[in-house]
Parts: sequence; C-alpha cells; structure tokens
Amino acid sequence: MVTPESIQKDIEQGMTLSQISVVGDGQHFEAVVVSEEFAGMSRIQRQQRVYKTLGERMRGEVHALSMKTYTPQEWQEKQ
Repeated sequence: MVTPESIQKDIEQGMTLSQISVVGDGQHFEAVVVSEEFAGMSRIQRQQRVYKTLGERMRGEVHALSMKTYTPQEWQEKQ
C-alpha cells in the first residue's frame, strides 16, 4: 500500500526541498512542496517536476495527488 511517508520520501530523494508535507488515505494524497527549484517555473512545470520524482508510481500505485507548490519566498509570504 502506498503511504504518505513513501511519497514524501520519493519526492525528498528527487528534489532539493525547503519543506514538504504529504497526507493521504492510501489512494488520494495532498502534498505541499516548497523548493527553490520552482523559481521561474509555471504551475504546470512545478507539478511535472514533482511527478518526475514519483516516476512509474504515478501510473499505477498513486490514484490521485493534488499539490501546492511554492518557492521558499512564496511560502514565507503565505505564512
């Protein structure tokens, strides 16, 4: 079974992050991902970057992943 922790671990291993949180019920997940890598990227490019870290899991194991992506500066302004 897919867990929020396993998704978080994959994202952490594939990106340089300032902060991340993932919650979910085994099929549907929500992530907040904060990374300097997002600077200059569109919302779609940011999501594609996160999906890349999950690779094949997005085609089978993970039914749905909604996410909010921020640069550290955007995150700080949101707080």
